[in-house]
Amino acid sequence: MYKTLLVSIDTKTLVVAVVPVGRQLSLKALAKAAGGKKANMAEKALAERGTGYLLGGISPIGQKRRMDTFVDRSAEALHRLFVCAGRRGTEIELSPADLQRATNARFYDLVS
Repeated sequence: MYKTLLVSIDTKTLVVAVVPVGRQLSLKALAKAAGGKKANMAEKALAERGTGYLLGGISPIGQKRRMDTFVDRSAEALHRLFVCAGRRGTEIELSPADLQRATNARFYDLVS
């Protein structure tokens, strides 16, 4: 299971982070991966407006507008992973390669 988080880079750009549910996102690592200096979790209204999904049901796939997407490198070793399908409690199963193709994601070490 992987969770989808919306993060503001340098207070101007929203990016998507996909990390294991049981781990914590390293904002510093994500800022570096995104080419920024500082990262903060996006405010609820901004995340919902930017993705078209309600908080708790944000999917990395099918967002209102395409954002840079970063997936924790641990996903690369998996055959399949689960991410939110756009509604709380609803997940979609896919391969890391399919997630990468659907979102144009890049893999980085994102958890602390």
